[in-house]
Amino acid sequence: MTDRADFLFELGTEELPPKALSRLSNALTNELLAGLREAGLTFGEHTTYAAPRRMAVLIRDLAHSTLAQAIERKGPAFAAAFDAEGKPSRALEGFAKSCGVAVGALEKVETDKGTWLVHRAMQAGKTASEIIPTAIARALDKLPTPKRMRWGSHEMEFIRPVHWAVVLHGNTIIDTEILGVPAGRQTYGHRFHHPVAINIDAPANYARLLETTGFVRADFAARRAEIRAQIESMSKKLGGTARIDADLLDEVTALVEWPVAVAGQFEESFLQVPHEALISTMQDNQKYFALIDAQNRLLPWFITIANIDSRNPAAVREGNERVIRPRFADALFFWNEDRKQSLESHLESLKTVIFQQRMGSLFDKTIRIEHLAMAIAAQIGGDAAQTRRAARLCKCDLHSKMVGEFPELQGIMGRYLATHDGEVAAVAQAQDDHYLPRRAGDALPADAVSQAVALADRLDTLVGIFAIGQAPTGAKDPFALRRTGLGVLRIIVEQKLDVDLKALLELAAQGLVSMIPEADQHVLAVFEFITERQYRYSLDRGIRADVFAAAAAVGSTRPLDFEQRMVAVNEFLNLPDAEPLTAGNKRIKNILKKQDDAIHGGVNPTLLSEPAEQALLAAVTDITPRITTATQQHAYTQALTELAALRAPIDAFFDTVMVMADDAAIRQNRLALLQQTAALFSGIADLTQINYQEVPEGAHQETRSR
Repeated sequence: MTDRADFLFELGTEELPPKALSRLSNALTNELLAGLREAGLTFGEHTTYAAPRRMAVLIRDLAHSTLAQAIERKGPAFAAAFDAEGKPSRALEGFAKSCGVAVGALEKVETDKGTWLVHRAMQAGKTASEIIPTAIARALDKLPTPKRMRWGSHEMEFIRPVHWAVVLHGNTIIDTEILGVPAGRQTYGHRFHHPVAINIDAPANYARLLETTGFVRADFAARRAEIRAQIESMSKKLGGTARIDADLLDEVTALVEWPVAVAGQFEESFLQVPHEALISTMQDNQKYFALIDAQNRLLPWFITIANIDSRNPAAVREGNERVIRPRFADALFFWNEDRKQSLESHLESLKTVIFQQRMGSLFDKTIRIEHLAMAIAAQIGGDAAQTRRAARLCKCDLHSKMVGEFPELQGIMGRYLATHDGEVAAVAQAQDDHYLPRRAGDALPADAVSQAVALADRLDTLVGIFAIGQAPTGAKDPFALRRTGLGVLRIIVEQKLDVDLKALLELAAQGLVSMIPEADQHVLAVFEFITERQYRYSLDRGIRADVFAAAAAVGSTRPLDFEQRMVAVNEFLNLPDAEPLTAGNKRIKNILKKQDDAIHGGVNPTLLSEPAEQALLAAVTDITPRITTATQQHAYTQALTELAALRAPIDAFFDTVMVMADDAAIRQNRLALLQQTAALFSGIADLTQINYQEVPEGAHQETRSR
């Protein structure tokens, strides 16, 4: 027998949660590999398998045992190990007994701290059959399964009842019990096509045997790719393109062992219903894939993935068509009912819907959104009348029958109903777009009207929830304020809206004070909370923490301005003059920090006697108008590039000029010159916050000072 063999672990269960299957199977593999690795077993490549009723791991070339290793245990000092008569002390006898040897078997070792008795031996390696059961038990215990269950008369718990377990090392069954089931070599195929046992003769044959004999494609990724291929092939035959949502594809892959695509059709009369409602029903309720044409219009077809190769596929198709028809009929009924009254007619009924007890009803929130959105629109160029109208209607669809049946369509139905009522395009689109972004990476509202309503809605929520004492904690964020704050940032920064966030938060607080008198006291906390979101948002996009700190030091309350400063500093750092110029700026600030009280008035040119200080003043005077103009235009990259021209004058100044001259007037004048120079930098960012890597001694001699 060789010292290595392939290893297979398969856990057979009732159908596992489809949305968690991939995560569970990957966690099982990672935890099992970690357990084997920590125990000292070496192995080769591995493959993870996951299907509705099984999770499995194939590990190539798993060692049969760990290596033997030398061990050394330190005992008592030799001087204290024996009494005056040379007899072993109790401590020595106890140590020898714990090592399983006689006192005479211990060895003396000389160290710089004296002579000690030690026990040396070779510890035999552990066998794989000893290690594997423990590694499996630990891996199963660590799975991310918060809700576990019991079954039968067992006391053990797992996410689903366990029916079989395969634990094979080479051709040998590891003698163990997994969650009450004895390990063996028998797996089971498809519940209908091949429900009888299949003997696994060798771990490497596992996937092939399941597929050729058991009608189970165990590899999750391969099964997913096959489902996609079947859907694309069938949709092409039907003259359309399937909408293949990645999450839906994963979920369907986790629901079937033997995928077979089946096309179904529904009546074209249902296409008058907003397509999002039909697609939502198909995807969320039935796990169907919708089809669209070249113009992105919904087709009266769907594709479902059956878990069986039926001898009567027509019956499968008809069954799926029969299931979807009542839900579509309900959607058509609700859509027709909603169109019998205007969207605005729902406004009064919002008074009966509580948004939050202290923040009032949805009607109250709507009025606050309207006032705040108007103020924002005035700053970003949004049409005032359209913004007012969009804000007034923005929550009305929440009381519609369609949203009552399909809550996920809030905003979308508002857009359809507003369009049906003849509202202008910007107002109708804002009903949907003011909810953007709905999730990470989602699109943003593109129109100024939508942006104003979106920001007003979020800022009102942020200030109000903070004011009632429900700000997020480390572990809890029940109102999803982190996502809300990030949405505010993305809209402002990515859509380039030059607004003062702190001022907008103050306006939001003013709208809340009639209900929450202390609302204005929480503006700073909300502003800092959103600034923290901007920090995380910046890190996620590759902006360094020190670059963020450099821009933050200016104290801008405009997120777009903050972003522009960070981008400028990032680009500045690529300039060859960046590091020495930053070092010179840091030197200036350190000097000024100690001498601020001694600086009075501006620079007196007549007191500049050294050529280097005269040159620095000339350079600063020459560059100041360009820096001022660039800064006023938020062209911070240009401003920092202009500052690179000061590198040589600053270096020369520190090389030849003694700032702290004995003459008080000259000293004060030189400090004023440095203060004027530093002001050019500090108006853009605090470059002293930038951290450069350590460099060899003398690498930056040009920035040395006397």
